[in-house]
Amino acid sequence: MSGTSTPLHHSFIAGGLAGLTVDVALFPLDTVKTRLQSAEGFLRSGGLRGLYAGVGTAAAGSVPTAALFFITYDGLTQAAQSRLRHRWQPAAQGAAAAAGEVVACIVRVPIEVVKQRRQTRREISARHILTRTLAEEGVIGLYRGLFSTIAREVPFSILQLPLWEAMKAGWWARRGRPVEPWQAGLCGGVAGGLSAAITNPLDVAKTRIMLADRHTEMAHGGILTALRCIRRQDGIRGLFAGVVPRVLWISIGGTVFFGSYSMVMHLIS
Repeated sequence: MSGTSTPLHHSFIAGGLAGLTVDVALFPLDTVKTRLQSAEGFLRSGGLRGLYAGVGTAAAGSVPTAALFFITYDGLTQAAQSRLRHRWQPAAQGAAAAAGEVVACIVRVPIEVVKQRRQTRREISARHILTRTLAEEGVIGLYRGLFSTIAREVPFSILQLPLWEAMKAGWWARRGRPVEPWQAGLCGGVAGGLSAAITNPLDVAKTRIMLADRHTEMAHGGILTALRCIRRQDGIRGLFAGVVPRVLWISIGGTVFFGSYSMVMHLIS
């Protein structure tokens, strides 16, 4: 980015490879986070057993999800660079990130539904979860939690992407030359960790909605209903369940993700 035009097929390739690398490498942390956030609790959801349960599902969805995000994000930010003044760039980056997350959720949400149920019910196969969900709830069942996922991802990205771009720009200004991939990765890790901590309650609500029994209030309510239920049952502490593994996962993941993305973009450009 940084004022240059990026071919969108480069965004597809770099984003897809970066997403696959992170989702597979850091999957155990994601499993721990999901089990900590589940209504059944960490131990009853599997504890430290089977931490790679659902990794195949995550890997299958990581490439198209990340690729869709970066095609949208890069396309919109490049359009904004040529039309908006510099002071409006952070707002444009936030809007582009939000749009990218909404598009990516077309793939992300069904993957998340199957993956998280597999993570907390590791004795059941992903295929069984998929066929059972379709039989009992139809295709709409695979999109349970769509709006709660969007409500989590949009604020997260509005915080993360402009912060990432600002940190890279500041590093560039001090050094007098563009940041290297490892530096872009560090910026992504810091930006991701801060954003993850702030938006953790939204992530807990999304997890509870996706894992809830389909006959319960949690399954049919929105994100505000979920947040109220969690606050009533578990207090403030419940809203920050899994915050440590989430921040670790996204900080490390952000470093690897944005570093890999920048490295691939550098190699193929």
